[in-house]
Amino acid sequence: MQLSNNGLNLIKQSEECELKAYLDSAGIRTIGWGIIVYPNGQHVKEGDVITQQQADQYLTYQVNLKTSELNPMLKSTINQNQYDALVDFCYNVGTGGFAGSTLRRLVNTNPSDPAIKVAFEMWDKEHVDGELIVSKGLLARRKKEAQLYFS
Repeated sequence: MQLSNNGLNLIKQSEECELKAYLDSAGIRTIGWGIIVYPNGQHVKEGDVITQQQADQYLTYQVNLKTSELNPMLKSTINQNQYDALVDFCYNVGTGGFAGSTLRRLVNTNPSDPAIKVAFEMWDKEHVDGELIVSKGLLARRKKEAQLYFS
């Protein structure tokens, strides 16, 4: 499967685009549409500046990377909205996080299981000063993903 425009718009709404490197709420250097590592493997550094065209190219690269990693992990048939929600999740959390998650297990066992909503929302925390803290932004994003998943 591939990400639809609806899924791409969800990523863009959640990430917003910054052309100058900044620290996200967890203190991770970020640029563009939530990019922390450039396609060449270099990490975003303080002072980095990109163009809108580069931001869009990096977004496309990351979406393609996430979908290529996500697709083999899906063992059940899901619809486009479900897929788009999972790509957004992986774009934010990473496919490594998804790989060992309750969310993946539930989706692969029964993609209609209502417990999937709770499994999305389990990923509402970020590391701040060495502690896991509930993030209102992440919780809102997880709720949007779950809403799209079940729509």
